[in-house]
Amino acid sequence: MAKALELKKNGKSLHHLTLDGEEVPFTPGETLYQVAERHGREVPTLCYDERLEAFGSCRLCVVEVEGWGKPAASCTTLAEEGMVVRTTSERLEMHRRVLLEMVASENRDVDVDPLSGYASQELATLVDRYEARTGRFAGKISGRTREDDPNPFILRDYDNCISCYRCVRVCAEQEGDYAISIRNRGFNTQITVEFDGILKDSSCTFCGQCVHTCPTGALADLKALSKKDLPGETEKTRTICPYCGVGCSVDVVSRDGTMVAVQPAMDGPANHGALCVKGQYAWDFVQHDDRLTTPLVRDESGTLVPATWDEALDRAAEGFRKVAEEHGPQAIYGIASGRAPNEAAYAMQKLMRAGWGINTIDHCARA
Repeated sequence: MAKALELKKNGKSLHHLTLDGEEVPFTPGETLYQVAERHGREVPTLCYDERLEAFGSCRLCVVEVEGWGKPAASCTTLAEEGMVVRTTSERLEMHRRVLLEMVASENRDVDVDPLSGYASQELATLVDRYEARTGRFAGKISGRTREDDPNPFILRDYDNCISCYRCVRVCAEQEGDYAISIRNRGFNTQITVEFDGILKDSSCTFCGQCVHTCPTGALADLKALSKKDLPGETEKTRTICPYCGVGCSVDVVSRDGTMVAVQPAMDGPANHGALCVKGQYAWDFVQHDDRLTTPLVRDESGTLVPATWDEALDRAAEGFRKVAEEHGPQAIYGIASGRAPNEAAYAMQKLMRAGWGINTIDHCARA
């Protein structure tokens, strides 16, 4: 009802169809999958990512439409006035279970570590939901893992690929890189890059989008997997990437207080699941052995030694005063950090402009 009132308020025309015996509203342009999802139906899918154009390749999301001779892929079928739709039935459940049995039969592994990526558990979850671990279709395996790719970020384990093409589509539709493509057909289908090469020689920017849309872990986060043996419960903490001013939302993944990965927030208002290579993989500084944990000042021999905050601030203030006294305020130059919050940037420019009466201040806010 709230959705219907909102649509009327926005001047959009309402239409109705029957969904599992219930009359529900929809707006022109919505697919049956979107209508079903909005009304709380659990329609399975493996090739669907709401950020991408619907593809309809996995056929798990099929529904029955009264008067139609065969099930329809709900992700690519537009809702129409008066449709009578069933999202579940004995026929549909059998169809989905057999499909999952066949998909799982082509993969070396169904179970992969959750650290592989944001969506990496989708196949295993559905296989368990439909009790599809029968092994009755075991046989030829598709895909060929690229163990020869030396990049430190992305595992290309194509023995676990199900040819959903989500990686190809997210690279093209969301990133605009078109670094990933497909060659061959059937059991010989292979996800690849230009000239069947390695990622660093392709158009890949290592944004990690392909990793976090992959539903099987065929593309996985190598840095995260290197931490998989750390003990402790896996926790996620929502925060903001510190690298530039865009404000991308991320989930910091940790075990027992140790950071093990960064995953993009799919509902992040600024990024909608996207990250750059720095936001995705350049988080080692957080717990690096070389990271400073206390202020340092130079002693009489010029060696840096630990100090208190008061000692360090007094030393810095005296240095500024001495430079201004000997060379004038114009000899002072300030550089603000693009990784600092707005309040720190404001305080920095206030120090230079109001404190020293100069405008020689810049920043390093480079995306």
